[in-house]
Amino acid sequence: MTRARDLGITLPGRPGTHNALTDVAGVEVGYTTVLEGDSVRTGVTAVLPRGRADFAVPCAAGTFSLNGNGEMTGTAWLAETGSLALPVLITNTHAVGPCHRGVIDWVVRERPDVAAEWLLPVVAETWDGYLNDINAPTIHSGYAGAALDAARGGALDEGSVGGGTGMTCYGFKGGTGTASRLVPYGSDEYTVGVLVQANFGSRRELTVAGDHVGPRLAADDPMAHWAPAPPGAGSVIVVVGTDAPLLPGQCTALARRVPLGLARTGTTGSHFSGDLFLAFSTANPGALTSAFPRTAEAEYEQLRFVPWGRIDPFFEAVVQAVEEAVLNALVANREMTGHRGHRAPAFPADFSRRN
Repeated sequence: MTRARDLGITLPGRPGTHNALTDVAGVEVGYTTVLEGDSVRTGVTAVLPRGRADFAVPCAAGTFSLNGNGEMTGTAWLAETGSLALPVLITNTHAVGPCHRGVIDWVVRERPDVAAEWLLPVVAETWDGYLNDINAPTIHSGYAGAALDAARGGALDEGSVGGGTGMTCYGFKGGTGTASRLVPYGSDEYTVGVLVQANFGSRRELTVAGDHVGPRLAADDPMAHWAPAPPGAGSVIVVVGTDAPLLPGQCTALARRVPLGLARTGTTGSHFSGDLFLAFSTANPGALTSAFPRTAEAEYEQLRFVPWGRIDPFFEAVVQAVEEAVLNALVANREMTGHRGHRAPAFPADFSRRN
């Protein structure tokens, strides 16, 4: 699998071992990829912040919406409590319902004690209707469970996998991308990782490592003349994870920095693009756990966190990793033809030499 750095693209920051969200210890990611006939190009991505064994242990978390033309379920409760206690799924716009049900079914199977309480899964989406027959009932709850079962750590596949299978980005084949950055903090070192489902941007906007390449790559852009949606329509979901100890409000602040990384790739944030972001911290396990008082005894919880005045390096890591993850989503792909013969060309490896 080719990645942005393999093309000689110079990017700032120091990546983790796999340059992926899974460099954050304990994070697992799984995919269900569905490619059938001429019109099915879709799938499901599952992110388990603490892996399968501890999926029900809450993480401090926060969200941010750059543009609300999209969906991410469960965010009202997340905003209320500042905690994330279930896996995060990403799929296509019309498959949110089956995936929501699929998370519930999976929790019932894996942890019936957890399912005895209420479940408010986080399921996010981007629109793959250019390459995929999005109105067909392709995705069912079992695909969500399969993505959760497939979740693992280590190196991740990118491009046309999972929820990113049918997505496009800057008029090229887009989809799933990931990256990470290491952040020194005194005698400690923490990891910030991101995973993007990239389905946004018009060709003329595309910028690679500061080089505005979009205008000179305009020759093969079939989406530019596609009537149902203007260039730049689509959406982008970004999940940010870190092992740095952060407050829920600081996780929200990390999520607010995601658009700065997206902007480095050229986008100005289309009205027709739902741009929704979630950030979580895997530190402080055992805090944020009590949904209901188990005893009459008064209890307290404690959170260890990076002081606000020292958080800037983590913001920088988010911006750098988001930029690289988008470029990885582009570079990892091959051309795809899908629903009604629609074609998404691959990002050209020789982009830097084109006039």
